[in-house]
Amino acid sequence: MLTAIVGINWGDEGKGRMVDLVSSDYDVVVRYQGGNNAGHTVVNHLGKFILNLIPSGILRPEVVNVMGNGMVIDMQHLVGEMKRLTDAGVKITPENLKISERAVICMPYHVRQDCLEEDRLGDAKYGSTRRGIAPVYGDKYLKKIITMGDLFYPESLKKRMKSIVEWKNLFIEKAYGSTKIDVDDIMDWLKEYGDKLKPFVCNTGRYLDECVKAGKKIVFEAQLGALRDIDFGINPYTSSSNTIAAYAPIGAGIPKYKLDNVFGIMKAYSSCVGEGPFTVEMFGEEAEELRKAGAEYGAATGRPRRVGSFDVVASRYGVEMQGADELALTKLDVLSYLDKIPVCVAYDIDGEKTTEFPRGERLDKAKPVIEYLDGWKCDISGCKKVEDLPKAALDYIKYVEKAVGCPITYVSVGAEREQYVVMK
Repeated sequence: MLTAIVGINWGDEGKGRMVDLVSSDYDVVVRYQGGNNAGHTVVNHLGKFILNLIPSGILRPEVVNVMGNGMVIDMQHLVGEMKRLTDAGVKITPENLKISERAVICMPYHVRQDCLEEDRLGDAKYGSTRRGIAPVYGDKYLKKIITMGDLFYPESLKKRMKSIVEWKNLFIEKAYGSTKIDVDDIMDWLKEYGDKLKPFVCNTGRYLDECVKAGKKIVFEAQLGALRDIDFGINPYTSSSNTIAAYAPIGAGIPKYKLDNVFGIMKAYSSCVGEGPFTVEMFGEEAEELRKAGAEYGAATGRPRRVGSFDVVASRYGVEMQGADELALTKLDVLSYLDKIPVCVAYDIDGEKTTEFPRGERLDKAKPVIEYLDGWKCDISGCKKVEDLPKAALDYIKYVEKAVGCPITYVSVGAEREQYVVMK
């Protein structure tokens, strides 16, 4: 059984929480793209955890976690993340955490280049997390990167590193006017953190292939959502990797296999971190009330998230791009304070209504067409089964399910691991 758990919208939908929940039924959890530019928040009996790089299955000791070849790994950040987890009592060994030898290392100079470029752009910035993600993926396609497997060959690593640093300094020193990169400093950084991580590095593609042949169940954990996909998202306000489910077997290292199930995650309202079009965005007191109710602050950056009503147009597009077979609707409890719940059912573009998700200038011009559904005005965080939910909450779930054209099988009613309702 190969299942992908993916975001339907802009990211921050609650994927980590759902991976943590369903991973009890799986043997392996795989992160297949992205870096430490987003975070998955999980709350369980051990506490609250924000995972930027390590798969969310790490919080279940019986699950093996794989960081795939599609990832870009800031080793310093990963070592720190591992320490925070182990200090909290989470077991991390080479038996339950495996890092692909083909995964790309996100270097300190990638982070610096990311910051320099965002500063150069000024008001036209993309809203980068300033963690080096765009530069490192750019270098990947320029074939000027170092992989985790290269750490085992220090002589050839230094030779290649000298060539890359010489090239990179053309940008850092001459284009941006910043201090040049010192190759010895980079080699020291690679050794300091690489030596700590080398025991975890292996041929994860071979390992996963053996798992599939042995009939083990694998779940692929995505970062961000469909609208941040480099190909199908809101360009240029995307991530630099493929966040869609179809990329999961490739980014995991087993491209010959196909997914059996795609589990899409979307919030009961909308949220967005970063710049770019966000048609349903709320402002002022209305936005702040929803932001506080949902604790909408970025897991990776702490930035206040932009918030808005549920967006049928964007969500239906996300469901299609992900090829979702089923959905989880998260944070339904957050809406309990509302008398009437706004839902964006269409976009108005230059006086014409559309239910097709636009791109480019048409998306920039789009205005939300809002309808209102009845609120339930009561605490639903204790609901355990469908019959416990108030009628207005059930009506909202059914409305959203029909609008996006995909069955909702889970609904979360709180942040704790067990605060959810199985719908089907």
